[in-house]
Amino acid sequence: MTEIQPLIHPSEFVGLDGLTHLCTGGEAPWLREFEGVYAEFSQLKSGGLAGREQVYQRGEACRASMGRLWGVTAQRIGFLPSAAEGMNWLARGLDWRAGDNVVTDNLEFPSVAYAWRQLEALGVEVRMVPHRDWRVHEADLIDAVDERTRVLAVSQVSFYTGQNLDITGLAEGLRSHSETCLLAVDSTHAAGVVEVPATVTDLCVSSSYKWLLATHGTAPCYVSERASSVVDDSCFGWHNLAVWPPQGAERAPTVAVKPMPQRLEPGNPAMVVILFLERALQRLHGIGTKAIQDHAWDLSERVESGLRARGRMVISPSVRGARSGNTCFLDEDAAGLTLRLAGQNVLVWGEYGRVRVSGHLYNSDGDVDRFLEVLDEVG
Repeated sequence: MTEIQPLIHPSEFVGLDGLTHLCTGGEAPWLREFEGVYAEFSQLKSGGLAGREQVYQRGEACRASMGRLWGVTAQRIGFLPSAAEGMNWLARGLDWRAGDNVVTDNLEFPSVAYAWRQLEALGVEVRMVPHRDWRVHEADLIDAVDERTRVLAVSQVSFYTGQNLDITGLAEGLRSHSETCLLAVDSTHAAGVVEVPATVTDLCVSSSYKWLLATHGTAPCYVSERASSVVDDSCFGWHNLAVWPPQGAERAPTVAVKPMPQRLEPGNPAMVVILFLERALQRLHGIGTKAIQDHAWDLSERVESGLRARGRMVISPSVRGARSGNTCFLDEDAAGLTLRLAGQNVLVWGEYGRVRVSGHLYNSDGDVDRFLEVLDEVG
């Protein structure tokens, strides 16, 4: 097989010496250079108003960098506290009526599948399209859409199988079925490792602590102009209301909501996390999404080949374009196997009957070979 070298040397991360880290799909390792980012933030935090303004400027730089990654206008990206809030923003803000429906699939992450649960009391149907042999088919999702479908909600990459949905094709198919249905995408397992076609979505949100290499506390969220025009605001604070300078000290009976991106940010975003994300995005841009994606696909193919040679039931797609950084296989004792591998300093993520092996830009073919070697010993 072709040699696969890391795109960032693992020594640039904290704690990877002697460790085979194949679990970015659960939690990414920490870049050493973040120590400098935190030191800089600490100085700015102590710098009063001027320091705070500089922190905000860095936040805008992060917004622009995220827009570049997704190919969208930066001013259409807000920073939410978590990816779950993106779907809930839609669920709270649309003018739902009895007989409306939401389409998703039955392999979805809970934050996508259940953001709509309170709507059932209003007579809104949540349609969960079943997978077929661990594959969610884009055509099945489209076939479930009708004239009353308000939202098609999916993860671009499945947390469970690693399948990378064809979001562009899904968007094209959706437009042929409905002129009003919104396409909402959680790209948590895609952003930072494979191409994310956010421009064809109405909402695209991602956590930051996995493939984007930052940590918990902020989730960049793109909202299309179309979505903005039909979603009512449902959360308000000083940051997304036009209070100052018009009002001064005394509150008026009414106040306007600010436009995007502040519209999504009722209070201060988690600025220190955004500074970490900004630095991580610099590293990702320095390599390029195409190179990172090809690297992840190469690692995935190597993992799959080794697993199949050992008789393991791989549930991730074999088609290259449907791959992601996650390669998954079934195991009745997934959690136990994960612990046994960890005992030999090999980190994967096993739960709910499957083990997820995640290869990112710091991984090499040697990491895959080490995983397979230890799997033979403890599996």
